[in-house]
Amino acid sequence: MHGQSHEYMHASWRAVIVVAGLLLCASQALADPDAEREALARLIHEIEALEPVIATAESQTTPDARIRFRYDWLRQDLERIRAGIQEHIDAPRNEPRKVPPLWADYRQ
Repeated sequence: MHGQSHEYMHASWRAVIVVAGLLLCASQALADPDAEREALARLIHEIEALEPVIATAESQTTPDARIRFRYDWLRQDLERIRAGIQEHIDAPRNEPRKVPPLWADYRQ
């Protein structure tokens, strides 16, 4: 069982890394605003698709572990990222805006 938990944790991190890579690619200046919006919409879809992977990893946790992964913080960060992307799609702005900080450290 412990091996499965470790495997799901790696799957969860791989998914987060994929989303981060997609964010980086989408942040590059694209010549076609419609293509950028499409890429950003795909990012939102990928972020939403992470929930089942996160839930599976979370279900494999050991309740009495000394250090626990904070799935709630991961979900909050992913939601902030998703909401920021959606806000840009809905109302792109020329000025930078304040974005709440991410937790980034998921160990407790």
